[in-house]
Amino acid sequence: MARGSRLSRFLALTATGIFVIAVVTIAGLWITYGRLIDRKLAGDQEVAPRVFGRPFQVQRGQALTPAQFVQRLNDVGYAQRVKAGSPGEFTVADREITVVTREATDAPSRALTVEFSAGNSPTVSRISTTGTTRVDRFALEAPLIASLAQGERRRHVPLVNMPKDVIDAVLAIEDRRFFDHPGVDPIRAIGAIVTNLRGDRPYLEGASTLTQQIVKNTFLTPEKTMRRKLQEQFMALVLESRFTKAQILELYLNDIVLGQRGPFAIHGVPEAARIFFGKDVRNLTLAESATLAGLIQSPSRLAPFRNPERARERRNVVLRAMVDTGAITSAQADEAAALPLTVAARALENEAPYFIDYVGQLAAEQFPGLLTRGSRVDIHTTLDLHLQRFAQEAVAEGIAAVDKRLAGRKRKGQPQVALVALDPRTGEILAMVGGRAYSQSQYNRVVLARRQPGSVFKPFVYLTAFEETAAGRADFTPATLVVDEPTVFQDGENLYEPANFEGEYEGAVTLRRALASSRNVVAIKVAEQVGYDRVVALWSRLRVGTPARAYPSIALGVFEASPIEMAQAYTIFANDGVVRPLKALTRVTENDSERQVRGDEARRVARADTTFLVTQMMRSVLDEGSGASARAAGFRLEAAGKTGTTNDLRDAWFIGLTPELLTAVWVGFDDNQPLGLTGGQAAVPIWATFMRRALAGRPNQAFEAPGGITWAEIDKDTGQLATANCPRVSTEAFLADHVPTETCHVHGNDSFFSRFRGFFGLGR
Repeated sequence: MARGSRLSRFLALTATGIFVIAVVTIAGLWITYGRLIDRKLAGDQEVAPRVFGRPFQVQRGQALTPAQFVQRLNDVGYAQRVKAGSPGEFTVADREITVVTREATDAPSRALTVEFSAGNSPTVSRISTTGTTRVDRFALEAPLIASLAQGERRRHVPLVNMPKDVIDAVLAIEDRRFFDHPGVDPIRAIGAIVTNLRGDRPYLEGASTLTQQIVKNTFLTPEKTMRRKLQEQFMALVLESRFTKAQILELYLNDIVLGQRGPFAIHGVPEAARIFFGKDVRNLTLAESATLAGLIQSPSRLAPFRNPERARERRNVVLRAMVDTGAITSAQADEAAALPLTVAARALENEAPYFIDYVGQLAAEQFPGLLTRGSRVDIHTTLDLHLQRFAQEAVAEGIAAVDKRLAGRKRKGQPQVALVALDPRTGEILAMVGGRAYSQSQYNRVVLARRQPGSVFKPFVYLTAFEETAAGRADFTPATLVVDEPTVFQDGENLYEPANFEGEYEGAVTLRRALASSRNVVAIKVAEQVGYDRVVALWSRLRVGTPARAYPSIALGVFEASPIEMAQAYTIFANDGVVRPLKALTRVTENDSERQVRGDEARRVARADTTFLVTQMMRSVLDEGSGASARAAGFRLEAAGKTGTTNDLRDAWFIGLTPELLTAVWVGFDDNQPLGLTGGQAAVPIWATFMRRALAGRPNQAFEAPGGITWAEIDKDTGQLATANCPRVSTEAFLADHVPTETCHVHGNDSFFSRFRGFFGLGR
């Protein structure tokens, strides 16, 4: 009896001990996991630094189509409604769009109606409030481009802004009892096993709840063991105890992995909406919402870009699941299922990935530790999303044309491309494409590729000549004749004999003609006469590129510089000889505190009048010279530019500008093998395509002449003052005290040609 009593007490104590140990263990794990979850998830979506583009300004008289304005509204997350009534909504009706702006620190929310003119080139004809008060201009918010999370691309959208179709689709296919279970759903697990064994549905049901999926993707390894599964279920219960259902659902929709683009994982429905459909999540259709919900099962296998048919089939499975839950009707499902799966252009794989890397590096250099200490960081930039899309489209189309030209030729690898667009008046970087595909290579050729600029350097040779003329040390004008012929130059103790492209020579040509047709010999002759050291000195004042040496081939751009450095150098041609420092960062805040963004000062490199002469000469490159293919491609506005082709056709360049937009394009191979194409063949078409779209509908702007410029009509062939008998006449710009004084000796009144024309009564 005593023995039985002792055994009973022993068992009772053992059971109590086990119970206490279990309670303590569970409590300890509950506290440990709770702290882990709090550290990882509390405010997690706000930690990744955010990058914003430049705000879009709308003003009366602006060239803008309704479709372009709708795209701008989509960029900042405005939702289209039948009747806009709340901030962040807009309504489209014929040629007018009514938008309810969001409240900003310097402007209240208000309803504005933007009216557009009719015709092929619409402009903003009127902006008014609901009270018919006219408004001259207003600005939208800065668009969110991306978040700088390591190895990720994501954007956070609150649950209240998620479309109902997105929520219904995800719950229907992933967790129908989400609002009824405590994080683990035994009923669903048993039901899924039975359903899948029976095979009476066209899709397999999973057993993990949304909460378990968050735990699995955030905290645990992918191993499939019973221990890991128990850990997942326990942590799901802890997570549910610390967050509301709404918070968990918001976290899930913003964090779930939905694919991969290059080195970056696509996190969340909002980012996936941008990547796959090119739109804000709030504007997704039912079919698009179902497509994204379907990707959760297997993002790689169902990727719409690679496997569109699988993605379409999975979308239709989600639609049927939504019918099962009563979220939509059979008719709605059938209508959505009948739609083709249409995704955004493959080229638009992300919003400006090279630029995002670039500004991330700039921010890290200016503010050490800013991006890694977990602060709330907002980085405001100069990027124009509209122009960035045009740049990516132009690069994709242009490099495809280059591939076609090179088809059949033996080449290792693929040719690469770089494009950077600036506002030359401010130095602000508006668009950047650092390669043909970021998913294949993250090497940013705009910034990092150091190549010989070739003939795009020649404008600086002629600028040096005009600077020396203004200083009284030389006598050059755009109409000065120089003989283009085979010539041997002294290069130290060696001889240097350059050749023109394809070995062609034109004889005596004006400097304007020499630049337009890119005459190598003429450029070196001019550099020799003014002094190679003077050319190098002017280039050094720009402070871009590698230091150049004073030798004959400097006139042909035989040194190294990156596309972004050459673009910066060209800003002097829109700024009367002043070089603008490049600008990508406009404002940086950390935890709502302003950080001071540093920037260099603008510097005068040359006189305004001498720079204007070169800008005017570069207009002929597009109108009648090596860049004339830009006109053939449909670009009609006044512009100045220069092609560049390096030795053995290794590099193809074009840098061109209008008074408001400057764009540099480079095409070549990373390993420096010959491209086999000229700047006019490979780079100009890309430049022209981008500029034509970027400036569509804009009025033509002329380069304004500064003081000290005199105009005169000259004979294009002799460079002398034109007479009534000259058949080819142009109006040329000159420094005020360097206008030609001699009349054309070929077509003048005393010439044989003049007497011959007069004898037969021939006019001009």
